[in-house]
Amino acid sequence: MELRIVERGGELMRRADKEVIINTKSLHKVYDTGEVKVNALKGIDFEVAEGEMVAVMGPSGCGKTTLLNCLSGIDEPTAGQVIIQGHDLYKMRDKARTDFRGKNMGFIFQFFNLLPVLSVVENVELPMLVTGSWPSEARRKALEVVEMVGLKGEASKRPAELSGGQQQRVAIARALVNEPAIVWCDEPTGNLDSETADEVMSLLTRLNSEKGQTFVLVTHSAEVGARTDRIVHMRDGLIDKHETNGRVSHAEALRNTD
Repeated sequence: MELRIVERGGELMRRADKEVIINTKSLHKVYDTGEVKVNALKGIDFEVAEGEMVAVMGPSGCGKTTLLNCLSGIDEPTAGQVIIQGHDLYKMRDKARTDFRGKNMGFIFQFFNLLPVLSVVENVELPMLVTGSWPSEARRKALEVVEMVGLKGEASKRPAELSGGQQQRVAIARALVNEPAIVWCDEPTGNLDSETADEVMSLLTRLNSEKGQTFVLVTHSAEVGARTDRIVHMRDGLIDKHETNGRVSHAEALRNTD
C-alpha cells in the first residue's frame, strides 16, 4: 500500500490511501460569548494515517488545543466533519459517541488527571471498568500495562507517592489499557523537566512503533515535535504548513514490508 506526500490546497499532507484513520473536512469552531465571537478554527482539512505519530504545534491561541478537542469528541465543532475510523463522530448520538471514544481513544494530559485516592493499578484499570470489562480482567490487563510502562513495583502506590515522570507513566498506562486505536496527547511533557520529558517521549515513540497505535500530540516543544513522524504547524485557526521528520513511522514500516 502506497504511502506518499501529496499536495492538497497548497499544503503538504502525508497519508496512506485506505489507511486514513483521522479525517476532517472544512472544520470550523466559533466561540460565541454573546458579545464577542472568536473563530478558533477556520476550515481545517486534516488527515492522519493509521500508525502515524503527529505533532500539532503553533503559538498560543492558534487553535491547536481546540483542534485536538474537536478531533477527540471533547468539544463539538460549529461546522464541518470529523471522521474517525470511517465514523462521522458528530453524527453519533451522545451515548454512542461516548462509548466509541471509550473503546477507541486514549487521552494523555499535561497535568496527569489521576485520582489521588486510587492506587496506580486502580487508576489504570478505571477505563476498562467504565467500558464494562469484568473487574478481574480489568485488573489483569492493568497490571500488564503498568509493567509495560516500567512501574511494576509501584502498582499499589498512590499518585502522591510518585514522581512527576512516574505519574505521567501512569497516565500513559491508563490511556493504553483499552488498546485504543488513537491516543490524544495534550502537552504530555509540559509539566516535566527536560530529562523526564525525554524519557516520556522515548516511551511514547517506542509504544507507537511496537503497538502501531496512532498518536496525535499538541505541544509547544520543538524537541517533542522532532521525535514524531510529522509536524502540523498552525497559525490563526488554520494549518500553516506540514513538516515531515526523518523518523520511520509504524505506517511506513508496514508499507516497506509489503
